[in-house]
Amino acid sequence: QIDDLAEVDYSLSSLPAVFQPFIDLDLKGMVFPTGNYTDSPYVAASFTIPDQSDSMLYLAFSEYFFQTSSFAYYTAGAFNMTIAEETCSYFNINTEIFGSIIPEVAKYSVTPNPVMLKLMATEIPTISLEQDSSTVEIQGSMEVLAVLPDSTTQSLFTMNIAANTSVSLSIFDQKLMGSLCLNRLQFSLAHSNVGSFEVLLLENILSYILQTEVIPSANAKLSKGFPLP
Repeated sequence: QIDDLAEVDYSLSSLPAVFQPFIDLDLKGMVFPTGNYTDSPYVAASFTIPDQSDSMLYLAFSEYFFQTSSFAYYTAGAFNMTIAEETCSYFNINTEIFGSIIPEVAKYSVTPNPVMLKLMATEIPTISLEQDSSTVEIQGSMEVLAVLPDSTTQSLFTMNIAANTSVSLSIFDQKLMGSLCLNRLQFSLAHSNVGSFEVLLLENILSYILQTEVIPSANAKLSKGFPLP
């Protein structure tokens, strides 16, 4: 059990290979949604660990482990989150902020209304491992809604988001931990109830919200780590 959303299968995928100086253990390393053990849509590719003898134990993870992790958490809805005024750490997000850029938004009320942001991944995030770096590509959407005085919400517009992040991996306290760093963001308008507008004018605001709210939230979860076999 990793957490409430996912479990990991570290069972042997083949018999141990015993040699004079070492033992090779091939473990399955598949992550799946809690209580829903199903075959992964990914195929594990074979790989070898470089021949070294400076340490007692060498542990290697393939892209398969991270791909199944991404699939499991995507299936469980872990990449979806809501940011509301009461949970925003750095500033109050309201219609006044967006109304200064999009005049139609300002027409909803004379006084500013709180704004709610609903983010979700629209595809399974893609994880790539390279020799000197690891990246996660995330395709998603962000719906911006005004919270009206009667507590109902009115959808203002929805943006498509393409995010590229670097991943730093480390091992601590018998757990594999990760940390994300946002490299690049691209926005495009998917739907609008407030007329057309120049997306570029909103990029600084939306990027700041993702940098200060979404990335720290993701890193807090990743810091809890994956238990090692």
